[in-house]
Amino acid sequence: MNYIVFGGAGFIGTHLIKLLLLSLCDNDLIYIVDIKEPAKELINNDKIKFINSDVRNKITFSLNPSAHDVIFNFAAIHRTPGHPDFDYYETNIKGARNIVDFAEQNNINMLLFTSSIAVYGSSEDKKFEDTLLTPNTPYGISKAIAESIHEKWQLIDRKHRSLVILRPGVVFGDGENGNFNRMIKAIKNNYFIYPGRKDTIKACIYVKELVNFMIFLTKSIEPGVAVTYNCTYEPAYTIEQICETMKDILNVKRKIYVLPSFIMLTAASILEPFFGKSIGIHPQRIKKLITSTNISGQKLQNSGYSLMYSFKDGLADYIGNNY
Repeated sequence: MNYIVFGGAGFIGTHLIKLLLLSLCDNDLIYIVDIKEPAKELINNDKIKFINSDVRNKITFSLNPSAHDVIFNFAAIHRTPGHPDFDYYETNIKGARNIVDFAEQNNINMLLFTSSIAVYGSSEDKKFEDTLLTPNTPYGISKAIAESIHEKWQLIDRKHRSLVILRPGVVFGDGENGNFNRMIKAIKNNYFIYPGRKDTIKACIYVKELVNFMIFLTKSIEPGVAVTYNCTYEPAYTIEQICETMKDILNVKRKIYVLPSFIMLTAASILEPFFGKSIGIHPQRIKKLITSTNISGQKLQNSGYSLMYSFKDGLADYIGNNY
């Protein structure tokens, strides 16, 4: 059996591959397909083959396919802000087309695609899997189109092909280097302030929980099934609940104050041209922090999958391994 992991050298892909390695059978192989090399601990493993390939181009490497092969598609331009608009469309849409073409050419009938909650657009309303998609950023638009490309692939042979589309919230864990990492460092070093409000909802999931759920789905989904899941803890937590949990784990007693959003936005606009890259400040990033991502994880909760980590347990595991 082959596991083909596009974007496998990245944050989520690395965690998935480490988990897959724990349960491989003798003839199983993992293909990491990426434009950057994976971690040395992975590339030197004889159960892993690294393929240096750009998903924007036709994918041509060969493998010995089996009836149970699985493709994981993590390949994407995703960090926002940070890229020209065209980059999101070129990589995320072309990549989706080339990956489903590769699946068709090799008669692979199971595909798992990580989309994003960005497909829902920006609003305070609670979002469910059947909520109308109204993306309002190049990244969100590109992911919504990529979803439809994968869905078309599945519909061509709906009797045999299985498709899982996952829309993760904020994914935190080892190697994340995103907002959770910045928040933990700021709270630990006593300089965190709430940006604008404390009741902003930030749907999230621990990366180890996410990849465990992925493996559960690839083993439980029947042929011919297409399913979409939001991947977030239910209920979603407010930024105050997240920060108080971080404080508890870090044993920080300091009260965290609220700084009005207009002050933070003004400061970000002034500082970003000079220090934006080095300190991670950008007006769009501030706006993201003060806008809720109120995403329902109820469908995941009702899927038959048993959570391995509560939110606090996942956060404690992450902090304990890194701080």
